Order: sequence, then C-alpha cells, then structure tokens
Amino acid sequence: MSKRYHLFEVFGVELEYMLVNTSNFKVSPIVDQLLSLKNGSLTSDIDNGNIAWSNELVAHVVELKTNGPTADLESLSEHFHKNILEINQLLKQINAQLLPTASHPLMNPLKDTQLWKHSYSEVYELYNRIFDCKGHGWSNVQSTHINLPFYDDLEFEKLHAAIRVLLPLIPGLCASSPILDGTITNFMDSRLEFYKTNQKEIPEMTGLVIPERVFNKVDYYKTIFEPIKKAIKPFDTKKILDHHFLNSRGAIARFDRNAIEIRLVDIQECPKADIAICILIIEVLKALVNKKFCSLQDQKKWVKEELFEILNDGIQHGEHSEVYNLDYLSLFEMKETSTMHEIWKHLYNQVKKKIALEHQKTIETILTEGTLSTRILKAIGEDVSEKKIKDVYLKLAQCLDTNQLFIN
Repeated sequence: MSKRYHLFEVFGVELEYMLVNTSNFKVSPIVDQLLSLKNGSLTSDIDNGNIAWSNELVAHVVELKTNGPTADLESLSEHFHKNILEINQLLKQINAQLLPTASHPLMNPLKDTQLWKHSYSEVYELYNRIFDCKGHGWSNVQSTHINLPFYDDLEFEKLHAAIRVLLPLIPGLCASSPILDGTITNFMDSRLEFYKTNQKEIPEMTGLVIPERVFNKVDYYKTIFEPIKKAIKPFDTKKILDHHFLNSRGAIARFDRNAIEIRLVDIQECPKADIAICILIIEVLKALVNKKFCSLQDQKKWVKEELFEILNDGIQHGEHSEVYNLDYLSLFEMKETSTMHEIWKHLYNQVKKKIALEHQKTIETILTEGTLSTRILKAIGEDVSEKKIKDVYLKLAQCLDTNQLFIN
C-alpha cells in the first residue's frame, strides 16, 4: 500500500503526447525507439528525475508524468518542458517530433494505429479483442490527468462530491480537439465525444462519464467496481485485467493509491497552459471542498444524468455552451443562465488570489482568447485544406517546443 496523503497535500500530473513523422506529418509508432534511445535498451518506464516517461496503449503516444506525488505544482511547467526538449532532441535522430493537442487532425486510425507490442501488451491485446482499439476514441486521444489524494472515507466523500459537480465544466476550459479526419467535427471536444462511447461493448466501464453518487469505498465497490468485474468476466478468462484499470469514468477512484484521477482534460499546446489549467481546477476544487460556494450536501445531491446533460453540451460547444440549470449554477453562487466561459471567469475571479502571477497570466489569456479549440478554428478559418491544417498544427508543435501559448 502506498503512503496516504491528505487532501491537496500532493498532486500527480500526467501529460500524453503523440509522435509524428517530420517529413509526412503522419503519426509515428516508434515510442519504443525513443525509450531505447534514452535508456540504451528497451524499457516501458524511464525515471528522468522529477519526470517519468512511459508508453501507452498505442505505439505513437508517450506519457510524461510527475515521478511520484509532488507538492510542488509551481515548477512543473518547466520540468515538463525540459523533458519535452530532451525528447524532441532524441526524436530528431529518427525523423520524428512531439505534437500537442488531444487529437491528430489528419490521422486515419483504421490504417495508422499500431498497438504497443512490448511489456503489458497482453492487456492491450485483450482490450483490442473486446473493443477494437483502432477508432479515434482509442488511438487518437491525448489527455492530461490530474491525480488528487484522499486520506480516508471522509476525505474521499468531500473530494468526490466536488469533482463530480466540476467535471461538466471541464470542456469549457480546455477543449483542444476540434478536427478529425481533416474535417471540422462540430464538436469542440471531439476526444470526449468519442470517450463517451468507445467502450459501448461493456457500458459498465464508462457509465455516463460522470461517476455515480457514491461517497465511500464500500459503496464505490458495490456500485461501480462489482458491475465492471461481472461484465468483464466472460472476456477476461485469464483474469489479467484490474478493476482500477477498467473503470473509465471521467474521474476514477484509485483505492490502491488513495487518489482520484480526473481524466476529462484535453491536453493543450504546451505545459505552461496544462499546468495553469490544472492549478485553476485544483483551486476551484479546494474552494468546493471548503464549502466556499455551497454545502457538501448540495454537492452530493446531484445525479449523474443531470450533470451529464451539462457535460454533453460542453463537449459540443466548449466555452460557448449555455448552462440553463439554475440549481446547478447556484452551486457556484451564480444566479442566471451563463455560458461556460462566464462560469470559468467567475470561478477564476473567486480563486485568483491563490494562484501565482505567472499562472494568472496564462489563465487570463485562455479566458480572453478562448479554448485551444476556438483558437485552432480561428487560425484555420475558411481554409480546411490539408496544407492549412498541417501549417496550424506545426505552429502548435512550435508552441510545445518554446512553451508558449498559441495565439493566432
């Protein structure tokens, strides 16, 4: 059992990036070569000081993560950026580079997907057998995961209640996937549009994305884990799948490490943006846990269906999504119909003084210029040719390299 921490004592952040070929812009399924270049021989995990690198389900995605829990959010942007520069330097040798955002705008997942073939591959193969992991929702999704600790059931109750009510607003802050197959999808958060249904063969795994109203370990097992275990049993004949790994809701409880992992955040154009977004989400969750806006009972009463309705509209419209549910808005001390942009602006103003100046600037830029999806669409304008899309996304790759926000 890993060490237990109290609420907001430490954090874990994971960032996923795709590798693309520098000459043709296609995804490059060579993460194994990258890890071998760094390590001297193939390994699926690399300990690189403050940051660790690892493989993912598909062979073109690498994950960078805090190397264990950290109390220091402030310098994470620099730590991640340093690792990105090192990776890009290594990738130069094999004609590849990192590309940010939550989806490759031109990838053909049916042709371009290769699963990771090394350690842990039997789990990935089983997943592929059940779900056919070649669709966009499996092989063209890069996200930011935020891991937050809880010490016991009392802390779990507060944290889970706060996370559940905040989840629907997340696409309105960080949607970054407006283009798939070279087409504007009309979903600001195409990654999450696929996320909702990519495990439809076993609906118990994702549920309604918003987790059920469960606020202690016993109820969580009974309501979420047991149905998952029962549903997967006929497929998992060798018993190799772990219920923690199978739970695919938008926030998942990891009782093996006493943390909740938030999974709805699309990755941005650079760590500066990712970490500022993480900090804003964390500060709003702290305010909710501390009952700054409303009571714990008010947070706990929300059923997943009502929260999902708000999330679903956010997936389509991003920050322009209108929230009409006044009871929901009252959770944040708002009294009239508001867009997600207005809600985030309000929330930011409530917690701003807790956020370092540098991150304030980043958040204010995002709130002024729009989500990354909005900025990408503005940069592309009327010209949705492959060339124009490539040009815009190569500028995003440049932003990743320089750790600067993308403003057209």
